[in-house]
Amino acid sequence: MLWFVGLGISGFKSIPCEALDILSKADIVYLEQFTSPIGKLDLVKIKNATKGEFKPAKRWLVEDGNEILQNAKKKKVVLLSYGDPYIATTHIELRTRAIAEKIKTYSIHASSSLTSMIGECGLHFYKVGRIATIMSEMKSLTTPYYLIYKNIIEGNHTVLLLEYNQDKDFFLDPKDALNGLLETEKGQRRNVIRSSTFAIIASRIGFKNQLIISGKISSLKRKDFGKPPHTVIIPGRLHFTESDALKILGGCIDEPFDNSEKTKKISIQMMEKYVPMVKEALHEVEPHYKDQKEFQKILENVELYIQDAEKFLEDGQDEVAILSIGYADGLVDALRLAKGLDQKI
Repeated sequence: MLWFVGLGISGFKSIPCEALDILSKADIVYLEQFTSPIGKLDLVKIKNATKGEFKPAKRWLVEDGNEILQNAKKKKVVLLSYGDPYIATTHIELRTRAIAEKIKTYSIHASSSLTSMIGECGLHFYKVGRIATIMSEMKSLTTPYYLIYKNIIEGNHTVLLLEYNQDKDFFLDPKDALNGLLETEKGQRRNVIRSSTFAIIASRIGFKNQLIISGKISSLKRKDFGKPPHTVIIPGRLHFTESDALKILGGCIDEPFDNSEKTKKISIQMMEKYVPMVKEALHEVEPHYKDQKEFQKILENVELYIQDAEKFLEDGQDEVAILSIGYADGLVDALRLAKGLDQKI
């Protein structure tokens, strides 16, 4: 028998009563801490509540799962974890394997820092987009950068989980995460992350000393967020009730604003760049063909492709718009090459 039990987010006092009963009856209790640390005092209380064997579980032991599953075939085993047991995908995979091996599984859910954090900040949970993790050894933050971009375009908020290394007792500083995103912006230049971007730092959610500070990245980089763990949130389109809540429920340095107002879709950015360039290139090449009637149809087609591109973009058909301006660009390039002119784009 294998129980997946959540600790909640406020230490020993947040453990469900049902869970305490299960702990007292279990033969073996595995406590994993690789998703989030547990205080020493809480650790002692959890251990005292356990009547059977108590075993701290490293990441590799849970990810491998063989020891846990073998014991669960003959004994009552509990896998105890911070927050809710199924926020970590490793636990879902372990439960799936257990059921496949005919091991009975049970679940005791508890509050999760992820869901609680959104509420504590005053944000609407249904507006949370895909979640990303930022690790210290990442050579590039392009993956979380473009995830933020996609969420912002859709008006959604991005939760950025920061690295926690249990073995090294290492927590990634939120300022380092923000600096990494700013550096990524220099290379990508999609106007996703700026010093003026509005962000939220949520620290120690669920504990008495929890802290929520929001403001422009330039302002946040000057603040001290205290002890970890921390989470970074990049809001998308803020409802007025979310803005009001941020100002009342936490420490708001700057007036909340909509990050999506300054971030445009890549297709729009491309069109804003290439349509004027193709028009200029067409204007420059037209005099070279003014007396050649056989080329007038091609010139007309270029103008029609440009018009189509603008219309498709207006109608929300971004991909077709890009194709249309690409066709126009190709025709203009061909006309320029025929006259020995340098390519414009």
